[in-house]
Amino acid sequence: MMTGFERYTKKTRRAMFLEEMEQVVRWGKLCALIEPHYPKPGNGRRPKELEKMLRIYFLQQWFNLTDPAVAEALYDSATLRQFVGIDLGAEPVPDETTACKFRHLLEENHLGKRFWGR
Repeated sequence: MMTGFERYTKKTRRAMFLEEMEQVVRWGKLCALIEPHYPKPGNGRRPKELEKMLRIYFLQQWFNLTDPAVAEALYDSATLRQFVGIDLGAEPVPDETTACKFRHLLEENHLGKRFWGR
């Protein structure tokens, strides 16, 4: 994301990796696997968009980020925000508790094992 002041840019290895993952990961199929277990709107706060949370989870796995670290990295990196689909002008980054609860949802339903073959 450019602000108009950048004269020199270079695509980073991280950006290239995320572009490749955008193409090879079957996001729709993975979301369909999680959807039956994901909270529905109506009780308490509205849940964050499932695919955004899944992308955050994958960032944690790929870059070895804790729940607090992924939230901070998303605020710090336009490349990561673009990959997840977060526009800070319209919404905040999900907090560390939201990332933790999503990760626990996957663990409790043994879904992470299906992603990674573990």
